Amino acid sequence: MAKIIVNSENINNIKEVLEICPFGALEEVDGKVEINAACKMCKMCVKKGPEGAFEFEEDKIVAINKDEWKGVTVYVEHSDGEIHPVTYELIGKARELAGKINHPVYCVFVGNKIKDKCAPLLSYGVDEVFVYDNEELDKFRIEPYAAAVESYISKIKPTIMLFGGTTIGRSLAPRLAARFRTGLTADCTILDIQKNTDLDQIRPAFGGNIMAHINTPNHRPQFATVRYKIFSAPEKVENPSGKTTICEIGKDKLKSNIKVLETKVKNKVVGIEDAEVVVVVSRAFKKAEDIKMAEKLAGLLGGQLAGTRPTIESGWIDPRKQIGLSGRTVKPKLIITCGVSGAVQFVAGMKGSDYIIAINQDENAPIFDVAHLALIGDIYEIIPMLIGKVENIKKENNSQAEFALS
Repeated sequence: MAKIIVNSENINNIKEVLEICPFGALEEVDGKVEINAACKMCKMCVKKGPEGAFEFEEDKIVAINKDEWKGVTVYVEHSDGEIHPVTYELIGKARELAGKINHPVYCVFVGNKIKDKCAPLLSYGVDEVFVYDNEELDKFRIEPYAAAVESYISKIKPTIMLFGGTTIGRSLAPRLAARFRTGLTADCTILDIQKNTDLDQIRPAFGGNIMAHINTPNHRPQFATVRYKIFSAPEKVENPSGKTTICEIGKDKLKSNIKVLETKVKNKVVGIEDAEVVVVVSRAFKKAEDIKMAEKLAGLLGGQLAGTRPTIESGWIDPRKQIGLSGRTVKPKLIITCGVSGAVQFVAGMKGSDYIIAINQDENAPIFDVAHLALIGDIYEIIPMLIGKVENIKKENNSQAEFALS
């Protein structure tokens, strides 16, 4: 890591030097200048301090042999063998990345009584599934699961490891990244790869105001987590040729200080992530009662109501219904945004929708940049018109069958 060295013998006026740092990271201790934890490595002290008083020293970077690391691996998230859909989405992205550098696509599957449940993975074009099937891996516990995946990485040396941005993925990925002293980028929205196998990881930063472009050029493997519904699952392949490999690991490495006494399955509720139609409300609504008209529209379309962050903070919408970087990511067949301006944070959570209808009075609203259909006008006029249109179509069809807005 880089560091700044203080040569106190070259400092004559301590008080003057302390004022150089804009972050207050310079302090006087026993008559000498020292750097505290507030240092941001801005190097202002090096540039403006007395000559020779501060030296910036950067550790020498040892080049890694990237040819030793091969393959794009997806961690298979599951519950008692039932594979989470985010896994298939990651396989699709893994195939895309691997195709650009001519690498294989792998999956690492950890659990108990799962070796006969690899067929769905292979059907999506995975070249090889590495399975750790042990009684000690019956329920997810961080110590044995991390040990199994660590064993896999040490043996196979994949250049990239992809995890779902779920509770389990966010628990497992950072622990493994720390063990291999490599980088981890969380909640990536875009992934691409260079010819030298460096992974381009792009994610919103600073509250979504900028898009950070992150590389890990000198360490392997490269870790990234991706939220559910960011990417699309690939088409299944005809006559899959992938294989399954059963991996062994010593039982002593699967010990855990956690004992699972009981597991309770929560009642499955269809969330906005799984809804085919979503109607989104915003702070353009004058009061909470007015949201009922958007709720009625969602009901007529067989969809769900969702909201932007301000509506959640106002207590108008359930927090589980928030769309955006700090909420949920959705990819419905149809999404109707009502008065949503289109901030980066929100758009990142819904831009993968099949068809986007945006209602806004401002014809220059950013939401129109991603919308397929722009309705410029007052939500208090347009939403009732849409409700009337849908009701008329339903009456004409005299059924609850699927229909399309025209």
